[in-house]
This record gives sequence, structure tokens and C-alpha cells, in this order.
Amino acid sequence: HMFVKITNAGGYQYVRLVENYRENGKVKQRVLFNFGRLDILKDDPAFKNIVKKLSDIVAETTTENAKAVTIESEEDISDAVVKNWGYIVYRKLWQELEIDKFLKGKAAKERKIKFDVDKVSFLMTIQRLIEPMSKLRTYHQRSKYFGFEEDIDLNQLYRCLDFLDSVKEDLETYLYQRNKDLFKMVVDVVFYDVTTIYFESCRADELKNFGFSKDNKVNEVQVVLGLLVDKEGRPIGYELFPGNTIDSKTMVKILRKLKEKFSIDKIIIVADKGLNSRINLKMIKEAGYDYIVASRLKNASKEILDEVFNEEGYKRLDGKRCLNAEEIYGDEFKYKVLERTNIVKDEEGKEFKIEENLIITYSSKRAKKDKEDRERLVRKAKELLENKGSITALEKKGARKYLKKKSKSEEYVLDEEAIKRDEKFDGYYAIQTSKKDMDVEEVLGAYHDLWKIEQSFRVMKSCLEVRPIYHFTESRIKGHFVICFLAFLLQRTLEYILRRKGKGISSERIMEAIYSMNFFEIEIKGKKYLIKQRIEGGAGDILNVMKIKGPKNFMTYEEGLEFIGISK
Repeated sequence: HMFVKITNAGGYQYVRLVENYRENGKVKQRVLFNFGRLDILKDDPAFKNIVKKLSDIVAETTTENAKAVTIESEEDISDAVVKNWGYIVYRKLWQELEIDKFLKGKAAKERKIKFDVDKVSFLMTIQRLIEPMSKLRTYHQRSKYFGFEEDIDLNQLYRCLDFLDSVKEDLETYLYQRNKDLFKMVVDVVFYDVTTIYFESCRADELKNFGFSKDNKVNEVQVVLGLLVDKEGRPIGYELFPGNTIDSKTMVKILRKLKEKFSIDKIIIVADKGLNSRINLKMIKEAGYDYIVASRLKNASKEILDEVFNEEGYKRLDGKRCLNAEEIYGDEFKYKVLERTNIVKDEEGKEFKIEENLIITYSSKRAKKDKEDRERLVRKAKELLENKGSITALEKKGARKYLKKKSKSEEYVLDEEAIKRDEKFDGYYAIQTSKKDMDVEEVLGAYHDLWKIEQSFRVMKSCLEVRPIYHFTESRIKGHFVICFLAFLLQRTLEYILRRKGKGISSERIMEAIYSMNFFEIEIKGKKYLIKQRIEGGAGDILNVMKIKGPKNFMTYEEGLEFIGISK
């Protein structure tokens, strides 16, 4: 007879699998397994399942071979250790993209690297994906991944970052080609976003040319990341700039990259209004590309604003062509297209004309959001007035834009006119594009994709803002970006493959599923066994789509290594 017994020890309750047996006519008990602490196990849905499985295993082994699992004393048993095997999903993608081939190839040989760069890079990448942490903790947690128990020393992690920094450009070109071959990736629309990322580093002197943060904290380094993403949300490439770089510089470099490095000829660049400066638009056109960017309506000329607020000429969006129009725009949506010439002056004052379509849209959903945003700022502005010490005339941003000084006096009051002026714009939004032959639904669709893709920029950003540790040099920070880029690429590619096979799963659910693919590793009489933990939600779909046959429920350690074989 076998049962689960809970015993108290050292202030905790421990769960054990116990069996009764008879000896010389007396009933005795022996412990078959220590599961560990009850408070930790309680939340594990796989736990009940395992207990049953174990009972079966122990029952089988006991009948066939009475000696197999007889445990006389508790010293013979170890606590179960949780090991993740789900990472093999990413490993398979890593191999399909042939990243292992690249890393093991010529570059590592040229640099006479003695350790397994492929393995170390992969370990850092999955650590980023499965639970972002510092390199030091990655090193300490490496045995959490089944099969990674061998020697990887901390120094290898750092040297690997230096190596990745040195091959970054080649790796990007290589991956771009692989993606084109594997997924017939068509790049005709590219999304571009620029984000500032802050790093803490105690030795900012080594990173002087990496730009300091605006508030001049000496131990903070800031870097501007310009990221290129295709319409499926997969990263194509990125550039790093010192933290004080102005946008037009980032644009030049990115355009050069698209032209020279990826030799892409026809392309539409979709970007947020942060990149909408006339000089940027001129550069995009001169490179032979087109753009779709958000327009700053509040700065528009009087004649454009007259058109915006003139009810005539607006059309409704065709619901059949724009499938989830209502979900995106709310119950009321209308647009009108204005043709105009955008005149850009270059440094010498020479005029440059760009023919554009300005698409003005109104959406009830947006109107509601604009109103809520403004009301929140007005509330904040009123709070500032109550605590006048906190108002400095520094910037008219956020709630400050609704404050003004009383004429002739230094005292601030609420700027009712500014509030009224902003109110008029509720729900209106404009996009300007140089691609005049593209119809409205397509332009709006592309711009709406940018909004979806901005969520993926946030993923990359949160991945990057895990603060690196103190002894990071510039090349290590840059190597850290390569790891994030690889993690981001694997994640987005996996999402894309699942979507293509009709199994759309959110990035959070993918993470949970992979995180749930674990073994309990236990030792009985010096021999290690693996018990498969029950997998979560989307895990089955992920394994099917990736054509990976999951492990058996119960295996010896050696069988486990054989199973992981595809990742060795």
C-alpha cells in the first residue's frame, strides 16, 4: 500500500511518498520519495499527476523486480530537482536558422576560441527568453536546463559577449539571408522605431562614447537603439548609437544598412511621429524609398485644420475590407484624403518637394481615449497648482502644458484655452505617406501594424533593461544587445510559425508553455530518474507544430540525455 505522507520538520511541512510493507509479520513504512516542501508544491498542478505516476512506477518495479525500488533509509533518496527541457523548441529553431553553424564556423576559428561559443550563446539566449536575468545569475542557473550541467565558466559568458559583438554585422546579414530562404520572407514594408535604453555601469569612463543619460548620473549609460522589423514582427537588424544622438543620424545609418547590407530596393518605412522630421522624410525619399508616418496634426497649417474640422468629404471605412475595423476604431470611423506638397529645405536652403497624401481619420474609440488622457493631465495640472513649489517652468510637457502664467505676474493658473483647443482634436489622427498609389485601407493597415509591432519593441526593451552588472565594458554591452536580438528573433519566429499553422498563441502563453516543460530529476539509490511534469496549455501545440516528439513520462537520466539529443 502506498500513500503520500506530510511530515513536519524545521518549521516546514514536507511531502513524501511512503509505502507500507510487512516484515516478520509487522507492518513497517519506508519512504520512496521526498517531494520537498508542501508550500511550494501546492501550486503545482503537475504534482497530483506525478504522485499517481510514481505509484504506478513503484508498483511496477516492485512486482517485476522486488529489489528495484526498495529504500531502507532516507539517505538513499534525494529531493526532486526541477529541470527544464522546453528550451529544445528554441534549440530546434536555432538549428533551422543555422545559428549554430555560423557561431561554430570561421569566425570562432579565426579568433582561436577554445570553448563552445554556440552552446554558451544559446544558454544566454534561452535564459533571456525564459527568464531574463544577469549574466552572473545565468551562470549560477545554468543547471536549470537539463543537459547544461557541464562546465561553462563565468569567464566564458563574458568572452562570448565580446565575441558576439565582433561578429554582429555578419550575423545580421547571415540571419537575414537564412530568413529569406527558410520563410520566403518578403521585405516590402519595414517598421522602424528608436528607443533609448539606460544601463547602470560603475565604470562609465570606459563607455564615454556611449553617451550619458540626460540627468548626468555618472554611473548611468544611455544607448539609442534603432530597430528594424518586418511586417511579421521579426527583427531584421538594429543599430546602436550614443545616447545623445539626434534622430536624423539614426535615419542615415538605417537607410544605408537597408541599401548596402541587405540590398533591399523597394521599401516603405513605417514609423511613429518621433521620426517625422522633414529632414528624415527627405532622406527616405532620396534613398528611393517611401514612408508612412504619423503626422502632428496640432502643428498643421490653418488650411489643413479647416479641412480636418469640415464635416464634408469624409468617407466611411469599408468594413468588409478592413476586417477588425470596429475593434480597432470603435463604432464610428471616417477618413478623408488630402493631397499636398511637403516642402523641405536642406542645409543650404534649397527646396525639395515631396508629393504626399495626408490621410485624416476620426475614430470614436480614439476620441474616448484622447478625452480620458486629457482629463488625467488636467487633474494632474490642478494638483500642481495646489503645490506650486513643484512647478518649474522647464518643459511644457505632460500636465504642464495646461498651466500658464497670469499676465504680468509669476503666478501659474490653469490654461483653459489650451484645454479647449486640445478638446477639438479628440478622435482625430493623421498619417502622411509618400506612397500615393496605395489605397487608404492598406496605409491604415500598415500603420496599425506598427502599433502591434510597438508591443514587440516593448518586449525587446524589457529584455534589454535587465541591468547588466558592473564590470561591463562597451563591447560586452554591445554583445548583450546581440543576445537580446537573437532572443527576440527566436521568439518572433516561433510566433510566426505558430500563426502560419493556425495556432496563434501570445508571447506570454508561449513563455508559460515552455517554462512548464520540465522534468523532476530524482535519485534512487544513486541512480537518477526523470519524471515528466505535466505540460501547460499551448505546449502540446508548440511541440506538434515544431515536430518535436515529447519525452516519455518516466525515464532514466541516460534516456533523458538521448531525448535531448536533438539539442546536443
